[in-house]
Amino acid sequence: MFGRSSPPEAQDAGSRRPRLELSGPVLISCLETLVAGCEEQGGIERYVQGLSFKGALFQEALGGGKAAGLDEDTFKGLCAFMAPVRRRIGSRLKEDGFPKFREAIAELLDGLSDTTTTDARIRRFRARFPDDRAHRWVRDLAAELLHYSDPERYPLMCRWVWDARANTGVLREIWYGDNVDHMVIDISDDYAMFLVLREELSQFLTENGIFRDVTYYVDLLCAQVYAGYISSQGGSFLRTDFSSPGDPLQYTRRLLGLDGINTETGRSRLKTIDGEPFVLENIELLQ
Repeated sequence: MFGRSSPPEAQDAGSRRPRLELSGPVLISCLETLVAGCEEQGGIERYVQGLSFKGALFQEALGGGKAAGLDEDTFKGLCAFMAPVRRRIGSRLKEDGFPKFREAIAELLDGLSDTTTTDARIRRFRARFPDDRAHRWVRDLAAELLHYSDPERYPLMCRWVWDARANTGVLREIWYGDNVDHMVIDISDDYAMFLVLREELSQFLTENGIFRDVTYYVDLLCAQVYAGYISSQGGSFLRTDFSSPGDPLQYTRRLLGLDGINTETGRSRLKTIDGEPFVLENIELLQ
């Protein structure tokens, strides 16, 4: 629902479907900014194609039960396209070894068509790794693997979209209400919430003339929303992951991992334990 806030008692009591109150004017402003920024760089369709290519890479590597046979170099290539993951996973791979990751990924993606087990599978995936601040990226890894392996069934569920524990993310930036910055939004960050959020944003986009590739347009819109938040913070506590942008869409690209590979050299933003960038083979596929 857009532009109107409902009191708690007006919410769907006992329903698993969360009711979201989103700001139409904020969304319109973000969409206009996104389209304008993309026009300077080949058009928004170019970004949609980039996300479609990313999805194709994940589906080729992981679809049809292939996760059980995933090799380490292919996994590292995928990590280069996951911004919340690529700066932190090198040391974990070194310590745990790749077989542990492959086993966890295979379990996460087993029964991909059964979305009723999504939250339980994510919990089991996270339980395989330390539960501390330094490993919050594990949830992002699970979210990206699910979304890009099957983008129609799984919305993008990264922490930057919504993190209920931290009360931060896209949801807060587009929430309708007074004094939102000082409000705790009592909405879970489970599969049901992300699915409803995508439905609401898809409806918004179709009402504004977007009818094809809506799933990836939703991803772009979400990234643009959070990119605006990063910019407003001046990169203060996010500077580790996001340097000062040289163009209006740098944060947007980085959140979605579209800056992961230098197509001329094959060097990626994935850092190994010794700080060297991982080089993606077959770079001609990215041209």
